[in-house]
Amino acid sequence: MGVPVGIDVQRLVAFSSDPRGGNPAGVVLDPAGSSDSDMLRIAADVGYSETAFVFNRGNREYDIRYFSPKAEVPFCGHATIATAVALAERDGTGQIELRTQAGLVTVDTQVDDSGRHTATLTSVATSIAAAEPGAVDEALAALRWTAADLDPDLPPRVAYGGAHHLVLGLSTRDTLAALSYDFDRLAKLMSEQDWTTLQLIWRAGPDVFHARNPFPPGGVVEDPATGAAAAAFGGYLKHLGLITAPATFRIHQGDDLGRPSILDVGVSAPDDRIRVTGTATRIEP
Repeated sequence: MGVPVGIDVQRLVAFSSDPRGGNPAGVVLDPAGSSDSDMLRIAADVGYSETAFVFNRGNREYDIRYFSPKAEVPFCGHATIATAVALAERDGTGQIELRTQAGLVTVDTQVDDSGRHTATLTSVATSIAAAEPGAVDEALAALRWTAADLDPDLPPRVAYGGAHHLVLGLSTRDTLAALSYDFDRLAKLMSEQDWTTLQLIWRAGPDVFHARNPFPPGGVVEDPATGAAAAAFGGYLKHLGLITAPATFRIHQGDDLGRPSILDVGVSAPDDRIRVTGTATRIEP
């Protein structure tokens, strides 16, 4: 049916200054009374992993909802970065407050030395939980991996930073690069476990990681940049004592898809909220 008349969908890529990289997001700054079914239909028509719908509360405060082509999700990091940049371009830089289904997320926007708008989101409080061994085994089977492919220094956990993500650390970069999984089998498991994406990680150095994020619950094979998972992973490292706060680290994502993305993550002490920074740029029509 297409996008309804009067609805302006802005298209940006987040976590890249190159529209050929990053993760595309739709942003609707004036949903004009759109219903849930309207927003889901618009997100499906846009076809990106998420489209954000922003409802102005006044005084730089907004309600925000995120829809994938198949379902609403409680929080989406890359669409938050894209939304914040769109608002900064329209209204000027500064701090905004976004009321998500997961809770309050603040975003600080600024212009960097290159003249690009950047945004730093501060997540809701992060947490981790043990991953059920049977669920981990099923995830590995769907991914066509075995326990021998995992990095023992990055144990499987379910990490939360606004949405739930199973974190699996891998022992080699080659294993991550060769990802090829059973979409339907993994989709079924993730629906049962309420996992939004998988955070598949390889540690390149003390403060550099490479990630891939399957997203079958949203009808998307893979996200090229996942801010929500980056925030959750920051909490994972902190809660497991694998990083000493205050600290920053970088995640490279999307390289294996030909859409390179850079996510800079900040971990504070004693705050369990995590900061994720990136830029966004518009996709030309």
